[in-house]
Amino acid sequence: MSDAPEVKPPVVTPVRVVIALCLVAPFVAMLWVSSYAKTDPTFIGIPFFYWYQMAWVLISTALTMTAYQLWQRDQRARKARKDGASA
Repeated sequence: MSDAPEVKPPVVTPVRVVIALCLVAPFVAMLWVSSYAKTDPTFIGIPFFYWYQMAWVLISTALTMTAYQLWQRDQRARKARKDGASA
């Protein structure tokens, strides 16, 4: 009776869980301030509080790039399965 398209629930796959973890990890690391609110150990004279945050800039970049690559691979695989099923 209704012309509305059928809405499927989101699919949770292991790849998507890894993507979510890659994107959530930097937020957890930066919001858990008590884990890095100290001065020791220092790195080339820079207190831990500062170099820990700067390290997470690089780590976050790597994790975001990994999540993006996994997402692209997942989308290509889903499209290939969809095209293969309709053919």
